[in-house]
Amino acid sequence: MLTVEKRSRQVVGKVAAQAAAQELLPSGLWFHDDIRHNFYYASYLYAAASDPEIKVRFDREQAKSTAEAVLGRVLDLQDRRGDSGTYSHWPLNLGDNPDQAEPHPLPVELMGSLMLYFFERCGESLPQELGARFEAALQAIYDGRFYDRPLREYGHHEAKYTAAKLLFGSFYGDDELLEDGRCSLKALLERVRSRGMHEYGSQPWFWHWIQAFTCARLLLDDEDITADLNAMLDYLWSERSLHYIGGAWAGPHARGLETDAPRDGNAAFDYLQYGDFRLPPKLARAEYAGFLYYEAPEAVRRAAMDRLVPMEVKKKILKPQEDGSDRELHSYAYLTDAYAAGGMWERSEEFDNEQHRWDITLPLSYELGSSVNQAYFIHPGQGYREGDLRHESPYAKILPDRSAVLAAYAIPQGEDSTIVGVLPAGEWIKEQRALFGLVAGVYLAVYLRHDYEVEELPDRVNVRSSGEHPAVVVEAASVEEAESLDVEDLESFAELMRSRTPSFASDGGGVSYRSLHSRRLELRLHEDGSAQAKIDGQEVAFDEYTR
Repeated sequence: MLTVEKRSRQVVGKVAAQAAAQELLPSGLWFHDDIRHNFYYASYLYAAASDPEIKVRFDREQAKSTAEAVLGRVLDLQDRRGDSGTYSHWPLNLGDNPDQAEPHPLPVELMGSLMLYFFERCGESLPQELGARFEAALQAIYDGRFYDRPLREYGHHEAKYTAAKLLFGSFYGDDELLEDGRCSLKALLERVRSRGMHEYGSQPWFWHWIQAFTCARLLLDDEDITADLNAMLDYLWSERSLHYIGGAWAGPHARGLETDAPRDGNAAFDYLQYGDFRLPPKLARAEYAGFLYYEAPEAVRRAAMDRLVPMEVKKKILKPQEDGSDRELHSYAYLTDAYAAGGMWERSEEFDNEQHRWDITLPLSYELGSSVNQAYFIHPGQGYREGDLRHESPYAKILPDRSAVLAAYAIPQGEDSTIVGVLPAGEWIKEQRALFGLVAGVYLAVYLRHDYEVEELPDRVNVRSSGEHPAVVVEAASVEEAESLDVEDLESFAELMRSRTPSFASDGGGVSYRSLHSRRLELRLHEDGSAQAKIDGQEVAFDEYTR
């Protein structure tokens, strides 16, 4: 395994190569969809061009000049109007004319702190004029006080505000602001320790927590603050490690982007921390992962990479509601060294309905190649569009248990009852209402209540099934687990699993199944839309779940 220093340089070099290959637009920027991408790419290109230990295939001086020019264009777009309500902000989506784009509150939240990091690390090597422009931009951020917000939701926004208070308070010698940041950090830390993170499994937001507090940890030297930053980062990486499997994120996601499903593509942060999988050919949403590294406790890293003994992770999540109350959600994940399975028992309303309730997850590995690494089904809901399987309806009821997941859909009469799913590319046996596959050392069995249609693509198998009261059962088994059941190949696995076909209730009211762990799983739908889940005749006991 490469050292973390070499992995860091590898990430920097790879993103820099992506930047060098990207054509500049007439505006002098690479992207108009999100201004932050320009800042990130320029930072990587500048860093790689400046580091002789990073092997590059581009002209270093030309690359540095390009990076400086893009950084200058980004700085130009900051709102410097003293009487503006968005003073110190940048636009987010730049549109056709970046100079006319309206300022937005999001970019400065994280980019402001990362700009301070970039300036602290690279400021002395910047051309004098560009360095002065950075100083002016940072001064505007400090004066604009975007971070001057109280703790209310205790989520990723407040995490970024807190880190900014610490960073800009320290940088400008503002003891009052630094103390505000210190108190906010302590309150955030106490909150997540006592209640957990209600932004469960949301990679875009989780990595913002990581980046914000790692940035502060690397730049601050106050012993009391750094002790709390260490504690916060240890907590965050412990949470990450509980759901880690070879570069992938097992379990439910409160929010996921298209880079998160049906393939875990946001892998740069994990690669630096764990390094136990091959870095993807192209890095998506690397943001500042190549620059910000905090070593998680050894026991946490070792446990995350050692799944020889299967592990169940049961978590109770307190989800704040608009009326000030909390709703209990229950997250379940079962992790082995070859696959993971699980999901969120209950559905909740999430941001833009970009949630991911359940799946079978395979680790990112060389054998998996470019295939997707998740297998799951949804009934399309708000925000759904063809090919984007992150937006599901509220009608699914699930029963995740060890290597299996049962899902039944209580779809109201009159609504389209078609369910859609995705399976990894591999060797598949397709039968009328079942599919049996072998993918990267893992067997998968998929049972559907109704007939289905498939579309085979190079990296996935898309499945569509229509009919009233749809239901699906998916189970995984590693090659080693299957061998203990006298399975020698895919055909013998299919033969074994044909004898275990689930029983779908004739009235559409649920499904029962005996899993490969010889556990009797029952998921029953009631007329009022509720559901009952039983394992070996006993109703699931959520009081066993902890934070």
